[in-house]
Amino acid sequence: MKTETKAELASHLPPWLRQDWLGGLLLVLAVVLTYTPLWHAGFIWDDNANIGSNLCIVGPLGLKEIWTTEYGQFFPLVLTTFWVEHALWGLRPLPYHLVNVFLHAACAVLLWRILRRLQIPGAWLGAALWALHPLQVESVAWISEMKNTQSCLFYLLTILFFIKYLQTEEPGQPSGNNRHYVFMLVFAGLALASKTSTVILPVVLCLCAWWMEGRWRWLNLIRTAPLFLMSAVAAALSLWSYRAGLTKVTDPIGMQTWPQRVATAGDVIWFYLGKLLWPYPLMTIYPRWEIDAGQAASYLPLLAVIAILFLLWLKRESDWARPWFFAMAYFVTGLFLFLGLIDQAFWRCSFVEDHLQYLASMGPLALAGAGLVTLARKSIPEEPWGPYCLGGGVLLALGLLSWQRVWVYQNDEALWGDTLQKNSRCWMAYNNLGSLLALKGEQDEAMDLYRKALEFNPEYAQAHNNLGLALLHKDQVDEAVAEFQKTLEINPDFTEAHDELGVVRLGQGEVEEAISEFQKALKIDPYNPKAHVNLGMALLQKGQVKEAIAHFQEALRVKPGLTVAKNDLAKAEAIAQQKANP
Repeated sequence: MKTETKAELASHLPPWLRQDWLGGLLLVLAVVLTYTPLWHAGFIWDDNANIGSNLCIVGPLGLKEIWTTEYGQFFPLVLTTFWVEHALWGLRPLPYHLVNVFLHAACAVLLWRILRRLQIPGAWLGAALWALHPLQVESVAWISEMKNTQSCLFYLLTILFFIKYLQTEEPGQPSGNNRHYVFMLVFAGLALASKTSTVILPVVLCLCAWWMEGRWRWLNLIRTAPLFLMSAVAAALSLWSYRAGLTKVTDPIGMQTWPQRVATAGDVIWFYLGKLLWPYPLMTIYPRWEIDAGQAASYLPLLAVIAILFLLWLKRESDWARPWFFAMAYFVTGLFLFLGLIDQAFWRCSFVEDHLQYLASMGPLALAGAGLVTLARKSIPEEPWGPYCLGGGVLLALGLLSWQRVWVYQNDEALWGDTLQKNSRCWMAYNNLGSLLALKGEQDEAMDLYRKALEFNPEYAQAHNNLGLALLHKDQVDEAVAEFQKTLEINPDFTEAHDELGVVRLGQGEVEEAISEFQKALKIDPYNPKAHVNLGMALLQKGQVKEAIAHFQEALRVKPGLTVAKNDLAKAEAIAQQKANP
C-alpha cells in the first residue's frame, strides 16, 4: 500500500461521488440507519447514576461542582453536556440517544477527512468500516458512553488541525500556521475534559507527523510539548478523582500483581484485535480470564506484539511495512491505558470492554479499508466498480450486525439477559437482573439471583447489600443484618448499608446506634436524602426537634419532591409549634 495524492484518490471515484458533501452525507445516513432501534430505547445500567440521579445534573449541585470537585470524575465536559441536555429535554431518553448517534456520525466524517489528508487509500471506506463496526455499538447505544463519542469528536478535531498546521507550515519556520496550532490546543483541552483516555493525543500526533514526513524529527516533541503538559495535568486530575473514592476498586478480586498486569497486557491487545477481525460473540461483560504470572508462556502474547512492532520498525522504509507499523503502533497507543497496567474499577469484572477500543480501532480499520481497496483494484483492475462492490458488501454485513446488536441496549432486561446468555458466570449481571426483579416485587427470584452472584464472587459488596434489602423486605431481620455487616466488612464506605443498618437499629429501639449509622452514611455521602430523613426521624424520637427539622429540610433541598421528607417535616414543625405554644 502506498500513499496517494488527492487527485489520484478522487480519480478512482465516479463524478457524483467526488462531491465531499455527498461522501459525508452517506456516512451520516449509514450511521443513522444502523442505529434506528434506539428510537425505542431507554436508559440502561449506570445512565441513571450519571444523569437521572446525578446531583450535579438534577440538583442541588450543578456546574460549579462538576468543574471543581470529584463529582466531575474524569469527564466534566460530558457532565456539562448532560446538564445542558437535562435543562433542554429533561429525562426523555430519545434526545440523549440522538445526540450520541450524531456525535458518532460526526466523528466518522472527521475520520474520513483526516485519512484523506494523510493520503491513505480507501479513506472513506476506512471511516465507514469504523463507523459501522459492531464494536462501536456499546459506545453509541449506551448514553453514558457519550464520554467516548464527545471526546472522540474533539480528539479528531485536534488531529485534523495538527495535520493542517503541518501542511501549511513554512519551510524553516517552526511557528507554522498559528491559527491552526491554537485550534489544535483548544480542541485538545476539550477532548481531555471530556475523557482523560485522550491523554494519548501527543503520542498520536507524533505518529501522524512521522507518517506525513516519512521520518522521525525531534522537532515533533517541541510541536507537541504543550499537549504533553496538558495530558500530564489531566492525568493527575483523573488520579485525584479516582483516589477521592467515587470509582475506587473495593473488591479484592479486582487487584493484580505487577507480573499479572504485564502478562494481561499482551492478552488484551490480541483479544481486541481478534474482535475487530471477527466481532462475534459480543458481550457487555466478557469472562475475566485467569493469569498465571509464574508461567513464562503467559508473557508470550506481549512479547509477540513487541517483536512485531520492532520488525515493522526495522522495515519501515518499505511500502508494505510502513502502513502496518503506523496502524499497529497507533492501535497499541490507543489501548495503552486499558491494558491492565493502571487500576480501573471495571477490572474486577473483566479485563476488556468493547467501548475501550473506540479510539484505538481506527488504526486497524483504516488499514483494512486501504487493504480492501488495494486488493479490489489488483484483483479486478478492469472493473472500476470492483472496490465499491467489495467494500459495500462488507459495510452491509457490518451494518446489519450492528443494527442487530443495538437491540440488546433497549433496556436493562435485554442487556443483562443477553450478557448471562453468553457469560453464565457474570456475577454483576446476576445482581443487576435481581435488582430489576426486586423492583417488580419478585423478591424470592431476586434473592436467588443475588445468591448466584455471590456464588461466583463472594466478595461482591453490592450483592450482599441487595440480598440484605430483600431479606429485610421479607422480615428476616437477623439475616438481613448479617448481610449488611458483611457488606461493610468488604466496603466500609458503602453508604446504603450504613443507612439500612440504621433503619433496623431504629426499628429495634436502639436509637443511639441508629443515629451513629445514619451519621456514618452522611459522612460518606452528605447529599443522601434518604439518610437525612432517617436521621431526622431518629433525632425526632430523641426529642431533638430542631436538629430533625434541619435534616428534613436538607433532604428536601437535595430532592425537592421527596414526599416522606415533606410529611416528616410537617410533623416535626407541628411538634416544634406545640412546644413553643404549650
